[in-house]
Amino acid sequence: MKNLTITVEDSVLEWARIEAAKRGTSVSRMVGEFISEMQRREDAYERAHQSWRHDQRTWSSNGKPAAPVASRRERR
Repeated sequence: MKNLTITVEDSVLEWARIEAAKRGTSVSRMVGEFISEMQRREDAYERAHQSWRHDQRTWSSNGKPAAPVASRRERR
């Protein structure tokens, strides 16, 4: 594990200390968990986005395969 130094307003640090005490943890652990959660969410979003971009399915409303839709580049 690595250490991280951050700069925050005095009022933010005061709030963080109180919030950490309420949660029974430290400010350091709370910040670390926050960053980890942001990373998990970003990774999940990126995987979903990549899956959507590479989805080759075609959709139709009448049960017949739909013709592939031209990309924006192809329409220019």
